[in-house]
Amino acid sequence: MTQTVQIDFVSDISCPWCAVGLSSLALALERLHPEVVALVRVHPFELNPGMGPGGQDIGEHLSEKYGSTSEQQAQIRQTIRERGAAVGFEFNPDGRGRIYNTFNAHRLLHWAGEAHPERQLALKMALLMACHRDRQAMDEPAVLVQAAVDAGLDSARAHAILASDEYADAVRESEAFFTQAGIRAVPAVIVNRRHLISGGQPVEAYEQALREIAAQAASAADA
Repeated sequence: MTQTVQIDFVSDISCPWCAVGLSSLALALERLHPEVVALVRVHPFELNPGMGPGGQDIGEHLSEKYGSTSEQQAQIRQTIRERGAAVGFEFNPDGRGRIYNTFNAHRLLHWAGEAHPERQLALKMALLMACHRDRQAMDEPAVLVQAAVDAGLDSARAHAILASDEYADAVRESEAFFTQAGIRAVPAVIVNRRHLISGGQPVEAYEQALREIAAQAASAADA
C-alpha cells in the first residue's frame, strides 16, 4: 500500500547544503517509490536578508560571518562538491563567487507554489543551479526570469512579479512562521508537519527517516 507524506522543505537559494539536501531527498524519494509518495513544497529562509544590491564577495562574507580562512573555505568547497557529485548536483569548482539577496527568488518560488505547484521544485532546482553551478547574480531579474523559463513557467508573468511587490508579504509571513516554529538553520525538512530532519543529509538517512515516518503514519491510520 502506498503511503503519502507531506514534506515542507525550508531553505535558501544561497545555501549550498540546501542544494545537496534537495538532491539527496529527491533520490531518496525515487528509491521509496511507490511505497512512499511525497507532496513536497518549498518554503523561504533567508540566510542574509540584509544583503544589499550587488551582493558581497563570498570569501569576504564567510570570513566576516564565521571567521573562516581561505584555506578552510577551500576545504569546505571541496567537501560540498564531493557531496553534490554523489547526489547528481554539480557545484562550480570556484564556488559561488558572490553571495546575493535572495528575497525576489523566494517571491517567484511562492508564485510557483500557488499557481503552478507542479513546477515549484523545478524552479527551485533551476535557481540552485544558477547560483551554485553557474555563479549567476541571484539578485538580477534576468537571471531569475531565465530560471523560471527553464522550469517551464511564463517569462512575462515572472517579469511582472519581479517588477512589483507581489508575494512580498506572503514570503515574509512564511519566513516568520518557520522562524517562530524554531527553524534556525537550513535545509530543514519537515515531514507531516511533525518530524524535523535537519541538514543536507545523505540519501540513506532521508530514506530511512521517511520509511519510518510513513510506517508510523500507516500504523496510526490502522489503529
